[in-house]
Amino acid sequence: MLTHSVSLYFAAVFIWGSTWYAIKFQLGTVPAELSVAYRFALAALILFVWCWVRGLPLRFDRREHLWMALQGFMLFCLNYVIFYWATAELTSGLIAVIFSTIVLMNILNSALFFRKPIDASMVVGALVGLIGITLVFWPEVANLQHNSGALKGLLLSLLGTFIASLGNMISARNQQQRLPVIQSNAFGMAYGALILFLYAAFQGVGLTYDWSIPYNLSLLYLALFGSVLAFGSYLTLLGRIGPEKAAYATVLFPLVALGISTLFENYHWSLVAAGGVALVLAGNVLIIMPKRLLLRLVRRGAAVLEEDL
Repeated sequence: MLTHSVSLYFAAVFIWGSTWYAIKFQLGTVPAELSVAYRFALAALILFVWCWVRGLPLRFDRREHLWMALQGFMLFCLNYVIFYWATAELTSGLIAVIFSTIVLMNILNSALFFRKPIDASMVVGALVGLIGITLVFWPEVANLQHNSGALKGLLLSLLGTFIASLGNMISARNQQQRLPVIQSNAFGMAYGALILFLYAAFQGVGLTYDWSIPYNLSLLYLALFGSVLAFGSYLTLLGRIGPEKAAYATVLFPLVALGISTLFENYHWSLVAAGGVALVLAGNVLIIMPKRLLLRLVRRGAAVLEEDL
């Protein structure tokens, strides 16, 4: 079980970390809300075909559809639109830093909605990770005051993050009510795409499409890997270990994005950024390592230190 959970965790981290690069090929000809709608419509289609091939049940009552639609609205629709609005004011790196606060939001929302006690080691791990990711993107954080639309972008990013956290809570609730992850995602993504298409129509945006190879390959990657596999892995993990632990993936995937940027976009690392990575990894250990094992390591380290002294 632990090995499978770790596999799900890092699958979400590495896939979502790579989607930052793929999204670059989605920008330009097609309006952002339509690209997101195409992504989740295609992802929903893939999931429905998978359900049909595997013979998975697709009959749910009205109440269950309402909860799946709410999950889709929060996770596959509204938060994406808000973050696209935020990108008009802030850089993607700074938004990644702000979105990482979902770790703390999930801890607080889990306590609020599910009466889960707040684990001190989780809070410390989350704070260590947030400090680390802030150091990684420190140049963008330091320039925040020079951006005239910074406050608007900051508020939008926090709002989008909070909505995504509520989406995490809804997914956790749906899994507690025995709603399967695959079918919930299929219907949720379909509802999210439908809402986005309606939003685009309301805004007077025509159904444009980019038939270029880069756009279509990136769309396929974002739908299959970034949506079907990554959300499936993350939300399954969320149901197993809780929203507060699963959300730490959001602190790690910007590091994967920077690794890809190093290879393809000539990103140069600094000592501050390297130190930030070390803190992120330390926070990761505090968050996902079983408490008994962590205490055992701390005691062993203390014993070794005492012998040296």
